[in-house]
Amino acid sequence: MTDPKRQLAMVIDLNKCMGCQTCTVACKVQNTNNKGMDHQWWMKVNTMPGGGYPKDWDQMGGGYDADGNVVLGKLPDAEDYGGGMDFNYEEVIYGQKGQEVHLAPREKPTWGPNWNEDVGSGEWPNAYFFYLPRLCNMCKKPSCAGACPHNAISKRDDGLIDINQRICETCTTQDCMKGCPYKEVFYNPMTKAAQKCDGCASRVDDGIAPACVRSCPGRAMWVDYLDNEDGAVHKVVNEYEVGLQLHPEFGTEPNVYYVPPIGPLTYNDDGTVNEENPRVPMEYLESMFGPKVHESMATLRAEMAKRRQVPKEESGLTDALVAKRYPELLGELSKSPGGDEEVIS
Repeated sequence: MTDPKRQLAMVIDLNKCMGCQTCTVACKVQNTNNKGMDHQWWMKVNTMPGGGYPKDWDQMGGGYDADGNVVLGKLPDAEDYGGGMDFNYEEVIYGQKGQEVHLAPREKPTWGPNWNEDVGSGEWPNAYFFYLPRLCNMCKKPSCAGACPHNAISKRDDGLIDINQRICETCTTQDCMKGCPYKEVFYNPMTKAAQKCDGCASRVDDGIAPACVRSCPGRAMWVDYLDNEDGAVHKVVNEYEVGLQLHPEFGTEPNVYYVPPIGPLTYNDDGTVNEENPRVPMEYLESMFGPKVHESMATLRAEMAKRRQVPKEESGLTDALVAKRYPELLGELSKSPGGDEEVIS
């Protein structure tokens, strides 16, 4: 697979994501509202720690081994997804049963895209959780493409990964789903082909940011080309190196980067604040983002301290993370869906 001319990348600040699912809904409405796509959530926001979607995806295998060979992991089944939920809208809205009925799935689901919502881990008063938006990682070395026996998966010139539906529908192995360690490839039983987040390619072609990024009310998601040295994505990933890849041990070199959650401090048994221990255990963060998370967190705290001291010092990193102006999140994809340049402040 040839390297793209440029690489589009995303940064997601886990300190700002509030789990509102606006990005999830925006993606669902625009991309996965057709037949056979009920279980497809190209964008979803999982509560961590938690099983995620599909269930326990990070334990299903895939990616590359130490020698650079593609590893075929488990193929998610219907129970791992939980299927699409069919609600009793007619009965509630038109059934004339007043308070006797409430909105609920017709069949009890077994799993779902936000099944562990707000459950988290830890013990009172030091319980903790954070939100993790997940989508196709636009990997530099996509193992889904490496596993595809028909060369139906390729990288575009902008680094987005595309599945040729016409070629894919002739395949029966579903090896691309097995090969993706993030389980971001879905099978459509109606079209007989694999489908996944395409980075809102048609919008990108028109200079418009993906729907998930534009819809985020917390300004927690950014998109831009990595080689744009004036952009916030480049600063966070390449200059300050606080943006981290999810499960780098999979070997696919993702281009979705996460700013790790700092979280609150812990409390001692006597109720005093323990300033030495973060609420979210570093061991857990390391299991998700690798050993670089220690350096990333140290940089975050040091740069934040610059702005808190008197007199305060300038910090390019905190300026980028705050993102006071909305267009800063969009990089070179600052056109509005109407075609005009973005002017929202």
